[in-house]
Amino acid sequence: MRRARVRVPASTANLGSGFDTLGMALTLYNEVELTDEGEGVQLLVEGEGKSALEKAGAHNLVLRAAQSTLRDLGTHPSGLCVRQINRIPLRRGLGSSAAACLGGIAAAARLAGVELSTDEILARALPFEGHPDNIAPALIGGLTVSAIVDGRIVSARIRVPKHLMAIAVIPSLEIATKRAREALPQQVPFQDAVFNLNRLALLLAGLTMDRLELLAAGSEDRLHQPYRAALLPGMEAILEEGRRAGALAVFLSGAGSSLLALIDSYNDEVGRRMGERWRREFGIENTVRLLEIDRQGLVYLE
Repeated sequence: MRRARVRVPASTANLGSGFDTLGMALTLYNEVELTDEGEGVQLLVEGEGKSALEKAGAHNLVLRAAQSTLRDLGTHPSGLCVRQINRIPLRRGLGSSAAACLGGIAAAARLAGVELSTDEILARALPFEGHPDNIAPALIGGLTVSAIVDGRIVSARIRVPKHLMAIAVIPSLEIATKRAREALPQQVPFQDAVFNLNRLALLLAGLTMDRLELLAAGSEDRLHQPYRAALLPGMEAILEEGRRAGALAVFLSGAGSSLLALIDSYNDEVGRRMGERWRREFGIENTVRLLEIDRQGLVYLE
């Protein structure tokens, strides 16, 4: 029996102004294990989304990514057992689908005895995920900038201060990425596009130069957050609460529904105030997680 096991981090995309461009890996992990045992397909899930993911059967994203990769690599095991340990909540803007497809692809390649390059894994993941802002950081770690250029993903890591940390405020409310995409306009005013370019430049300068005072303005956005606010009661108020509590930057994590705050040292006041106000004023139950920036990305455990 052959076995392959990988660990993949959560990720937050956009960071406010970097819509469909920036992504950052976080220290919250899913694990995927594949074995070529028995006959047919077995799917076992622990943790977040267990019921829905097992019920999905052949539509389970890890399974689809793994089977597609095995077929492409010319490996056809008579039996395949997929085990998932999920700690990343689904439909909360924390990169659960990126972690799933990357986990399936990387574990399948290892099971087949094939070493795929970073570019090859990204290329295989793109059809499953649709855009690279989550898959790039989940694969290579840290903060990444990525784009699709001539049909292929081009990505690079950006320096992040070692003391930077993240607070994720994760609500019970789920938002499907498709629904969040549908909330966006087909066109935006010229001045809003210029606004985001200005802010993104400030954000990148602040991060690479350790000028943390630039992050608040640098993470401001007019391209996606104002339109998605209608899907998430209290979003603007809770982001403002984070700013008042001392966060360096606050923003919607990916397409939502989680909110993220960046801090430069341990500070439980930011998360506590954001979570309590969301619950008290808007009736949104939530959990608060203090996370570090993952610097490794996908790791092979076996």
